[in-house]
Amino acid sequence: MLTQEKCHILFIEDEHGVISTVTDRLEAEGYIVHSVQNGDEGLRRALGNGIGLIILDLMLPGKGGLEVCSELRRRGVQTPILMLSARGELVDRVTGLKLGADDYLAKPFAMAELVARLEVLLRRAQPSLRPLQGFYRFGDVRVSFDRPEVMRAGQPVELTARELELLRYFIRNRGMILSRFELLKQVWGYDPVPSTRTVDVHVLGLRQKLERDPAHPALIVTISRQGYKFVG
Repeated sequence: MLTQEKCHILFIEDEHGVISTVTDRLEAEGYIVHSVQNGDEGLRRALGNGIGLIILDLMLPGKGGLEVCSELRRRGVQTPILMLSARGELVDRVTGLKLGADDYLAKPFAMAELVARLEVLLRRAQPSLRPLQGFYRFGDVRVSFDRPEVMRAGQPVELTARELELLRYFIRNRGMILSRFELLKQVWGYDPVPSTRTVDVHVLGLRQKLERDPAHPALIVTISRQGYKFVG
């Protein structure tokens, strides 16, 4: 997540009512929310790129919130974590904070307080959210973020300005499933027309120029009925 883009929040919570209420409010505040309902899947998603903040419930199916928090910090993930729990005992708060959580909020909570705490955590993390600089390399492809240059096997790749912007957005959100709606909003800057094929056409162009086998893409993969995911 970059400061110029909407923040992607990973919400790891197993209560459907809480997921719905929190998601609705955060999306109204301009955030993009990805929710999962168990600790194992939450850990997997949190280890991918593109997440700007994690809201993590303490009591979860599979791995518990404390275990997920500990594992993320052990693996060097520094994404801000706001821990939630129906239990408000001091020992839970202290344990979570010692394991690396950045803040703790006991249920039930006021939505205004949740939003305020998220804003504080994001401001604190701001230095780590600067736009990418230098270059990003995957396979034999090197993408520059300092100048409009893409190289493949040492040779320049001719991308249009929009293709380059789309590729950079994929890289910034590596591992995330990105819908056509989001890509049109974030890369093109306009509300999509339901029948538009703009994203598909540009993805096809990137595949033809960057994939070893464009007919069987391994870098920009299609997720059925959801969108695309960059895994390079």
